[in-house]
Parts: sequence; structure tokens; C-alpha cells
Amino acid sequence: MPMTDNQTELSTLMAELHEEAVLDLVRQFLADGVEPLVIIDLCHKGMIQVGEYYEQGRYYIAGLIMAGEIMRQVGQLVFPLLESKITKGDAGSIVLGTAEGDIHFIGKDIFKVLVRVYGFTVHDLGVDVPPSKFLAAIHEFKPDIVGLSCLITAAFKTMQETIALLKENIPQELAPRAYIIGGRVDELVRKDVGADYWTNDAMKGVRLCQKIMGGR
Repeated sequence: MPMTDNQTELSTLMAELHEEAVLDLVRQFLADGVEPLVIIDLCHKGMIQVGEYYEQGRYYIAGLIMAGEIMRQVGQLVFPLLESKITKGDAGSIVLGTAEGDIHFIGKDIFKVLVRVYGFTVHDLGVDVPPSKFLAAIHEFKPDIVGLSCLITAAFKTMQETIALLKENIPQELAPRAYIIGGRVDELVRKDVGADYWTNDAMKGVRLCQKIMGGR
């Protein structure tokens, strides 16, 4: 379905870091009954553009931080509506985090909420997560799946280093069923960093986790 002018405007406002305008439009969309996931997806499109502007030198770290703060506030408005649908289940457990060198969280958080709706337990390590923290989390939580998120290409190397460290140091009895990467990634990135699967769509990520767990 093509985006309306207002929906296109929300993505643009997000990309241009217009904080109050973004929040006002999100509130309007919620009042008009727009699906929360649609709102999040529109903001996420703007965040992807922010990442591109950063890599082009148009934005600096301050721009990434500001974009993250805007998305934090958007999440405060939208995520409670999604979390009300969360159900407890035994679909599997996931350790999740944004790779070291990247502070983006919205794609990770969208996936986290959705996968919890489908009965998965998620241990969220946050953003800018060093390899050693993933290693400690696997020992602590013994997850079925490990997920790494990344929106800027500068963090691809740390994703590669993280997965290599985990594969080398996790004993067989603790080894997760799969390492998944998500965000601004593709099949070439997956091969380069040594992951088992990749996705750039939160709902497809949920289906992928269900497949990995054998449909539990």
C-alpha cells in the first residue's frame, strides 16, 4: 500500500530530526487509529536515512544521539500499545543487542516486542554492546538464538568479531541454535560476519525464529 502524504512527512521529519513535529504527528496518527507498527515502521525509515546521512558526513555523533532520543520518545507513545498484546510462552529464548559501535535501537526494540508477542523470552543487552557482554550473556541465559542489530556499516566489523568470539569460546552444550543479524544488512553482510541468518524486517525475523525453533 503506498504511503499517504502525512506518512511520507513523518519519515522525512524523522530523518531531518524535527523532534516536536515528529511527536505531534505520531500523536495525531494514534488519535486517528493508525496501527502502531505502521507508525514505528515510518519512523524506522527515517532512522535508516539518519544512518545514511551519518555515513555521508552530513550528520555527526550528535545527530545519531538526537535521533535516538526522538525515537525513545516515539517508543514511549507507541510501545505500550504493542506490549499490551504480549503473551507468555515457551517458544524459545533470545539474547539480543545492537553491535558495539552502533547506538541505534528502534529496529531491535520493534523486533523485541513482536517476538515477545509470539511467546519468546528476550534478554535485551541494549546498544553499543561489546563482544564480551554477548559472551557473558550466553553463559548466563543459555539462549536458543543470538541476535545482533546494526544500522551503520561501521559496526559490521564488530559484528564479525562478536560472532567469531562467540563461536570460538562457547562450549558445544551452550551453543545457540543460530546467530541472526538484523538491520541494514543483506546476504553479503551475513556471509562476511559469519551469521547463520539475516533479516531487515521485524515480522520476518519472528517467522525466522519460529522456523529455527521448529515451530514451537
